[in-house]
Parts: sequence; structure tokens; C-alpha cells
Amino acid sequence: MNPVAAIVVTYNRKDLLRRNLSCLLAQEGAACDIFVMDNASTDGTEQMVREDFDLPSVKYVNTGANLGGAGGFEVGVEHAVALGYEYVWIMDDDTLPYPTALAELLKAREIVGDDWGFLSSVAYWTDGSICRMNIQKKNIFKHVGKRVYGRDVEPIIMGSFVSLLVPSKVVLDVGLPIGEYFVWTDDYEFTGRISSRYPCYMVPSSKVVHAMKTHTRVNLATDSAERINRYHYIYRNDVHCYRRYGLAGWLYLLGKDAYTAANVVMNSNGNRLWKIRTVFDGFRDGLSFAPKIPRVNDFKTEE
Repeated sequence: MNPVAAIVVTYNRKDLLRRNLSCLLAQEGAACDIFVMDNASTDGTEQMVREDFDLPSVKYVNTGANLGGAGGFEVGVEHAVALGYEYVWIMDDDTLPYPTALAELLKAREIVGDDWGFLSSVAYWTDGSICRMNIQKKNIFKHVGKRVYGRDVEPIIMGSFVSLLVPSKVVLDVGLPIGEYFVWTDDYEFTGRISSRYPCYMVPSSKVVHAMKTHTRVNLATDSAERINRYHYIYRNDVHCYRRYGLAGWLYLLGKDAYTAANVVMNSNGNRLWKIRTVFDGFRDGLSFAPKIPRVNDFKTEE
């Protein structure tokens, strides 16, 4: 058993997953076992994994339902920690790690010492530019700036689930990702929870490609009608995530949602009222949204 378990959540994207697994198996200077957390895909994902990656280090787990990214990460991290892995390396199925991505994360331990909460890789888009979706946060208002990418490590408070290394002992202390989030903000909530107790860092020498279709942040104003209901999660989850930061958190939430509503009014490609209602309904539901932080169960899982 390797000390690191890579947790990859997937749903009906077997071609992207194939590329991800190939990158994970090609790591140089460090190795990991791989847990494919399949949210009940219907596109032949299981067959592809079992036929093309029939290796002891690749472990396929069908979660039994579409739990969303958040649910898949909750289940996957719990499996790995319960099995006794020292570290979990968390990522989406469209994450393509450079060959030394894991080795550089582990090497950073020589700089940060033993008492750290998570290490976050830098994500690039397919054209080689920094991926806008995955820029780490220095505080709740500010992302890291360009000048920090030449440093060995950079302190941060939040990072994405596009290559995040977390010690299992930290998971046992702070709990698992919140599966009830389903999608969006689960990474910021989890990493913010960790950074409230431990110093956390971005590691610029650890690089991955985030193979998104388009290089943009999520944008309710310009997104298609069939995806509007999905945005309820981000506005609900944001309230739960940021309200624990007190006045600063509420200012962030009000500013972000007001900006979104204004952007919808000025730039929407249709369905303006529906989109604005989605923002405010999500905010309202977030006020009472109180998911329990899940913990690693005392169960035994066979490899």
C-alpha cells in the first residue's frame, strides 16, 4: 500500500477519467494508490476502468447514486482514511497532473514541517494559462497574486479540489468534506475549515492541468437554461460556508450576490427573473442550511 491515496470523483466522463488515470500512473518520484469514486455512471466507466486499468493500485468504487462531487469526495476520503492511508490526494476527473505533481507536494513537507493542514497545486488551463476557476485564496476577499508563483510555498486559506493533498490525521481532526453540498463550494468549505486550525499552503512547483471545456468561472448570467437550477447549490452553500466568518463573511456574501444579480440584469442571455430568483432562493435556503460535518466512521473496509 502506498502512503498516498488519490481520490478521483467521476460521473459519465470516462474519456476524461482515462486521461486522469494515465497521468496518475505516470507520476515520477512518488506513487499513489487510486480510488475511482464513480457516481453511478451509465457511459461504461466501470468497464473502462476494469479493462484498461486492471492494476492492484487502481480501485473502483461505485457510490450507487449520483452523489454530486461533494458526496463522492466525502465517501472517497472516508474510504482512504479508514483504510489507513497517510495522505489523501483529492481531485476531479478532469484533473491532469504533471508527472512530478505529487512528488513536488511531498517535497514541500521539507519546507512547511509536520504541522500543516493541506497543500494545494497550481492548476493551469489547457492553453497554459493559470486556470481562473482554481486560483487559491489568501483571505475570503482576495486570491493569490501573480508574484507568488515563483515562491516555494505560499500561505493560503482556501483551495480547490483540483489537486489537494491532506494528511489523514487532519481529516480525523476536522472531519470530511460535506456531501450534502452536492456540488460547488464544498472545496472552499473543507479547506477553510482546515485552515482555521492549521497553516496551509499553495505549492507552485506542483502543477496540474484542469481540462475544463471553457476557461471561465461559473456565470449564471450567461449559462444555459438547463443548468439554472444547478446554481441553487452555489448560493445556498456559499451562505453556509461564509457565514462562519462573521461580519466579513456576510459582507462577502452580500457583495457577491448583489454583483451576480446586477450581472444577470445587464448581461443575461435570457431567463432573467428565473436566474435572479435562483440567487435569492439559494441565499434564503442557506440561512437555515445546517448540514452536520461528517466524520470517518469506525468501519473496516477490505482493499
